[in-house]
Amino acid sequence: MTYETKRLIEIRQGVLNKNDQLAAALRHRFHAAGVTVVNLLSSPGAGKTSLLEATMRTMLAECRVAALVGDLATDNDARRLARSGGLVRQIQTGDMCHLEADIVARHLADWDLNQIDLLFIENVGNLVCPAGYDLGEAVRVVLLSTTEGEDKPLKYPATFATADAVILTKMDLAEPVGFDRV
Repeated sequence: MTYETKRLIEIRQGVLNKNDQLAAALRHRFHAAGVTVVNLLSSPGAGKTSLLEATMRTMLAECRVAALVGDLATDNDARRLARSGGLVRQIQTGDMCHLEADIVARHLADWDLNQIDLLFIENVGNLVCPAGYDLGEAVRVVLLSTTEGEDKPLKYPATFATADAVILTKMDLAEPVGFDRV
């Protein structure tokens, strides 16, 4: 192992350790306030925003729902989700391909968590980077679109291994795109 490789590993471990500590603090805050947090991951275009918009609209009749929306450059998804009537806040990450616990904490700073029952975190559309970052969530859900192909769990094992649930989307297109359900 070269010095540069060893240094890179040490820096990465330090960043992830700090994130894990912040995520644990967030998890404690969420638990103390009675908030269930769901972190949604997927590739771009898999249907996170569509599913979340419909879910929030439906859930608002039963509980207080909110969403943090991660995106590189736009607030398009946050504007869509705001139509549901739930509390929504955009997180623009610039060139970061994932959310981190400190970013989530900063964007929640002025929210009264006691006024939220269910918080969705719509992570940046990416199946690689978000897998390594705990955000203090209770549940991690990965959406897999049939149009992406059935091999994604093999290509992105960390993402699917850390998921509590996987939702297959665009099932109406499974047959035309030759999605192998087996």
